[in-house]
Amino acid sequence: MGEIERKLRDKILGELELLEHELNHELPKELMKARAHGDLSENAEYKYAKERQSYLTARMGQLQQRLSNVSMMNLDNLPKNKAAYGSRVVVLDVDKSVKTEYKLVTTEESDASRGWISTTSPIGRALLGKAAGDTVSVMTPAGKKELEILKLFTIHDEEN
Repeated sequence: MGEIERKLRDKILGELELLEHELNHELPKELMKARAHGDLSENAEYKYAKERQSYLTARMGQLQQRLSNVSMMNLDNLPKNKAAYGSRVVVLDVDKSVKTEYKLVTTEESDASRGWISTTSPIGRALLGKAAGDTVSVMTPAGKKELEILKLFTIHDEEN
């Protein structure tokens, strides 16, 4: 297992530990406190705690699946000069003359507000395997976009 995979694994394990603590220590206390208020059918605190419990259980399952996937992948095999998982890509929207920076991540890691897009999203798929200087056409929900790749920083650049 390479350094990149180890860091990704450690990040997932850290989140799992936090979720486990909340699920096994904090939520039971909240549930007991909510039960003490009486009628559970109209108890918003109880309902929230139960919903949070379901979310935490589902998220932990996702993270455990990701952990097993990470143990099987070798990020050292990712290209060093083409967009792939972990790459930061600065693109120019040719029609609007607007620069945007994206980071290509997994579906679980995606966060549009941070510019982190999934490799399975329309833009993410279009950028995969491309290099600086390439132009891609991509159909998005907002319509067709022409994106020119101005700069590319791969996961290998990020780690060094």
